[in-house]
Amino acid sequence: MPLNRLVIYAGNVEETARFYEKHFGFKATSLPGDRIVELIAQDGGANIMLHQAAKGQRSGQSIVKLVFDVDDVEAFCRRCAENGLEFGPIHKADGYLFANAKDPCQNSISVSSRAFRTAGLMKQPTRNASVDRGG
Repeated sequence: MPLNRLVIYAGNVEETARFYEKHFGFKATSLPGDRIVELIAQDGGANIMLHQAAKGQRSGQSIVKLVFDVDDVEAFCRRCAENGLEFGPIHKADGYLFANAKDPCQNSISVSSRAFRTAGLMKQPTRNASVDRGG
């Protein structure tokens, strides 16, 4: 079963919608009378639903990070900086790069080239010998 939607509780729904449209290419939609603004992924990823945060709800208190797949992390971060979004340092991992930032609600976000790393760098799962022998 695929994961299709994530909910972000936003202090300022409109500002948060503009952020994800501007920097990540989502398209904001909403129906009259609906409390949700849905951000539609234009390239097939999961959609984000923005819901007004409750008055007592503190920003950035989740343990979830949204990770966006980008082929060229350095170029993406440069383009974002030109548009007012500053990412932290670019980190090297096992065959990929990533960088972190915060959205207007102080939720953690990241851009990562992990999905584009070469297949040779990905570790193969250990196979169970009894399965290999048919037993």
